[in-house]
Amino acid sequence: MTYQHSYTQSIADPAAFWKTQSDALAWYQKPTQTLQQNPDGTHRWFEDGRLNTCYLALDHQIEQGRGDQLALIYDSPVTATQQTYTYNQLRDEVARLAGLLRSLGVGKGDGVIIYMPMVPQAAMAMLACARIGAVHSVVFGGFAANELALRIDDARPALILTASCGLEFDRVIHYKPLVDRALQLARHQPRHVLVLQRPQAHAELLPQRDLDWQQALATAQPVAPVELAAGDPLYIMYTSGTTGKPKGIVRENGGNAVALCYAMRHIYGMQAGDVWWGISDVGWVVGHSLIVYGPLMSGCTTVFYEGKPIRTPDASAYWRVVQQYQVNALFCAPTAMRAIRKEDPEGELIRGHNLSCLRQLFLAGEKLDSSTHEWLERVSGKPVHDHWWQTETGWPVTAPCVGLEGSAARPGSSNRAVPGYHVQVLDDDGKVLGPNQQGAIVIALPLPPGCSQTLWGDHDRYLEAYLHTHPGYYHTGDGGYLDDEGFVYIMGRTDDVINVSGHRLSTGEMEDLVARHPAVAECAVIGVHDDIKGQVPLALVVLKDGQGIGEAQLQSELAASVREHIGALACFNQVRLVKRLPKTRSGKILRAVLRKIADGQPYIPPSTLDDPAVLGEIEGVLANLARAG
Repeated sequence: MTYQHSYTQSIADPAAFWKTQSDALAWYQKPTQTLQQNPDGTHRWFEDGRLNTCYLALDHQIEQGRGDQLALIYDSPVTATQQTYTYNQLRDEVARLAGLLRSLGVGKGDGVIIYMPMVPQAAMAMLACARIGAVHSVVFGGFAANELALRIDDARPALILTASCGLEFDRVIHYKPLVDRALQLARHQPRHVLVLQRPQAHAELLPQRDLDWQQALATAQPVAPVELAAGDPLYIMYTSGTTGKPKGIVRENGGNAVALCYAMRHIYGMQAGDVWWGISDVGWVVGHSLIVYGPLMSGCTTVFYEGKPIRTPDASAYWRVVQQYQVNALFCAPTAMRAIRKEDPEGELIRGHNLSCLRQLFLAGEKLDSSTHEWLERVSGKPVHDHWWQTETGWPVTAPCVGLEGSAARPGSSNRAVPGYHVQVLDDDGKVLGPNQQGAIVIALPLPPGCSQTLWGDHDRYLEAYLHTHPGYYHTGDGGYLDDEGFVYIMGRTDDVINVSGHRLSTGEMEDLVARHPAVAECAVIGVHDDIKGQVPLALVVLKDGQGIGEAQLQSELAASVREHIGALACFNQVRLVKRLPKTRSGKILRAVLRKIADGQPYIPPSTLDDPAVLGEIEGVLANLARAG
């Protein structure tokens, strides 16, 4: 099947196209209603279908004769541990854990928070929730207690699953104290906290509330998958919002299964029995779509990696994994490849490994710069594909579909829209722009299966954030353009969300923390370019009159505050004092202009600027910043 035929059909008749794709799944009850529209502009996919995601990922694969095939390979260079699980073994582990959850009173529709490092039990926890119809929300282990507390209060979990620690290079990060602190901050209290004790740290357990994972699991009985409606929620994935309050993206079972099975085969070119490596963390959407659910529902072997691209032990780490496990294709963020390039610019460590098994590499999560793209293709000798998607979509919006004939790739672009996504560019008035005209990137409704259609407990916020800006379209929050042949170019966010090493973080939330400091009169936090991380936050601060605090001391105190409330992943360590901030005559800070100045891009002072002289002052401060960097 060709890309052009698939794409044209998917836009002309989405219901017929996705009905055909859904027929490939093992439903308990096949849907007869493929697509329905709600009065508010959202849509429902496969409404009367019945299925279970865990069954599709494990039991069904065993029924197809893959029971003895490897399902999951765990590789942890930070603990010198390697383990493998066949589909039979993983199904048995998940079934017992699901039985334990049920014995603790967790059932269909109940919330479960998973706050764990990259260990196999994290994947088992996700699949166990899916098996009994519980709605899991995985929270990245690098988030601080305050962020975890916000998610606990929003998801209202019956149970929290965690581990005694995570590992960051040679540093042990104790998780249990963070969970305890989060529960002190949270209004909602779960019935139990299940704790996986790791050899690197022992967690103190509170009587009655806390349970030892292995001890509790020892007497658990396995349970079968429960039958669920296609529209039943599978998980909640929290993503940064412009208000600072996280948005709980809801992923439904039916649409997610259809979309991921389609993506693994037609976008990534994977077949049952192939070895796939999604390099990320289960705390992010990639961990859900491309480490756990997508590969397993497609009958692939998935690599589960607890390590870094460098220093575990060096910049050859990825290539060792590819060779050792015969990886056929992998996904990672450009940040990882930039880090490897910095340590191994000539690719000597790559040449030391046999990568003949590797067919291609896929990069996403942030902008793939042309220099890194060209370097990676040169030193690896493999095709490198950029593509673009979001937590909200759950699977790629634009990509070279290597599993479809006639799908082309173009360096510098995130490539053409994937079948199912009608990508367009609008101006501020909602007018569709022509080729090479830059504006807001939008997707014409209906969104394809797998895309979120609501926020957890706040549907009005979903409508306001995504559908109200341009009626009839999903507002991505990204800006860019399409060229004459439909290739999409993403130029950056149009809101205050920045991308730090693939992590979406709100500068508005950081700004709020900076503004709380007693010495700060006003501030602006913007994302500035970083060669390795993509973007890092920079705070421009105006002090209150009479404050004698120095820049270094203020930077130290603000960095500690951001680390405590958001986490070290924010990489907040740049603060500069300025006399004033550029504003419009109505008082709005010109953050877009600040970003252009910081990144050395040309800009035109807006006619609404209250005092043009302030821009020269800012240029001087940021020029010093660039020289210091």
